[in-house]
Amino acid sequence: MRITAETDTTRAKRGRGLTVGIGAAVVLLLGVGAAFATANASQTASRASQSAIAPVGTPAPQLRLGYFANVTHAPAVVGVQQGIIADALKAAGTNSLTTQVFNAGPAEIEALNAGAIDAAYVGPNPAINSFAQSKGQALVVVAGVAAGGAQLVVRPGINSAADLEGKTLATPQLGNTQDVALRAWLAKQGYKTTPNGSGDVTIDPTDNAQTLKLFQAGKLDGAWLPEPWASRLVLQAGGHVLVDEKTLWDGSQTGKPGLFPTTVLVVNKQFAADHPQTVEALVKGDASAIDWLSKAGESEKVQAVNDGLKAAAGQALPTNVVQRALSNITFTTDPLAGAYPKLLQDGVNAGVAKTADLHGLFDLSILNRVSGAAKVSAAGLGQE
Repeated sequence: MRITAETDTTRAKRGRGLTVGIGAAVVLLLGVGAAFATANASQTASRASQSAIAPVGTPAPQLRLGYFANVTHAPAVVGVQQGIIADALKAAGTNSLTTQVFNAGPAEIEALNAGAIDAAYVGPNPAINSFAQSKGQALVVVAGVAAGGAQLVVRPGINSAADLEGKTLATPQLGNTQDVALRAWLAKQGYKTTPNGSGDVTIDPTDNAQTLKLFQAGKLDGAWLPEPWASRLVLQAGGHVLVDEKTLWDGSQTGKPGLFPTTVLVVNKQFAADHPQTVEALVKGDASAIDWLSKAGESEKVQAVNDGLKAAAGQALPTNVVQRALSNITFTTDPLAGAYPKLLQDGVNAGVAKTADLHGLFDLSILNRVSGAAKVSAAGLGQE
């Protein structure tokens, strides 16, 4: 069969007017995965006690994969464009790869839970929310993808946290990884925020492309964004970095100062149980794409990422934007599992998550079996 790749062209564009409907978004975030868990409880209950993704079942004829047209998703962007992931899948008997491009994690996780996609490159906080609300039945993290690459970029004249009172900042989507990071940081500065956008600082979840336009027009004071959007605000819109998130991680959770999880690879748990061969092939494809990125020369890497971004989003970026973005990111198969209790607590404090038991969130057994590298830790939150 022919390997195919399809890109979703129906991504919703968000503007500033997101106060209407934001309460519904909170309900969605706090309830995401619940319906999935109820509908599939009888099918998955017997699998919940399994110690790891079992080497039974059959390869899936097709894998439906979600990712973002972001540099923080470069292993997916390059892996899809260059056929690295498709080739790995085909070798395992999965002959069709289809892809769908998203703007932010909560919408992508909703698609995963609804059965519209089978696996996703996504930020850690949406993955945590889905796992928690489904009581561990919705998904499993099978590998890391990227660490770092998120910054708070603000307009000239804002030089400290004290200058942010009464200002309006954007994030990609309510409850996504950067949204939670911003809310947690603002709380430490003494500011109060709420999921509905009110508070000492207004947080307006906005589509990344729209954020750039609004920032250029002077209608936003700043944004906490992943790459390449942080670099675009700096190089194309005259912003400057107020907070580089890497400075907030001292390594006490992971043993790796300056590194924090930005993107991980998750799989629908039922799909993983039914098609472990396909999941193993996907993990191999992810690892191969990361290996390619780590070994490629700068110009080759920039060109490959830009080719993938153009294919996924219809537009390449200036070379200096991609160069700056790549310099801020570490691509790694380690999901940095030790950071997840803090990420969950930040979401709880922000009002977009509930306290939960994260044990079982990770199954790194396939990764550790096929990588040939040092064993990656699940930090007591799953299988290794």
